[in-house]
Amino acid sequence: MTITQSKTNPELTSDNQYLTFDIGDESFGMALRQTREILEYSEITHVPLMPDFICGVINLRGDVVPVIDLSIRLEREPIKINKRTCIVVIELHTFKQQYVLGLLADQVNEVVDIDSSKIDKAPAFGAKIRSDFIQGIARKEDGTFIILLDAEKALSPNELSVLVEKEINK
Repeated sequence: MTITQSKTNPELTSDNQYLTFDIGDESFGMALRQTREILEYSEITHVPLMPDFICGVINLRGDVVPVIDLSIRLEREPIKINKRTCIVVIELHTFKQQYVLGLLADQVNEVVDIDSSKIDKAPAFGAKIRSDFIQGIARKEDGTFIILLDAEKALSPNELSVLVEKEINK
């Protein structure tokens, strides 16, 4: 499944749209504008000397794309591969460079519009995730929550490269 964004229809490029997915029994969301596509899980090539959260790489139409187990990155148990496991391909832009990463998720749910009035600030304490990784917490109508990730911080290429260097130099 590929998600495309329309340059002509403002409703499809809204900053209030989030791709939601599950990791374990928690729901997460990420800004739709950062999402390139969703892939069914396929074999990932392991790369030696990488931190645990980097599963390996995939070939995406000729490009080598690193795949991150988002569960491990968020300091949880590794994702157990099943028929609903998928790879969310995202695109980050920092310092005039584009980075493409694959994120392993238990399952993708849907794209939702979340009004900014329904988003609370990240808690300063009590969350099991670094607070700087969280853009906010959205309340769903059924009373459950969606943790909105700040991909620029949780998956910062600069921080990830430092973690890779530490692993290599062990």
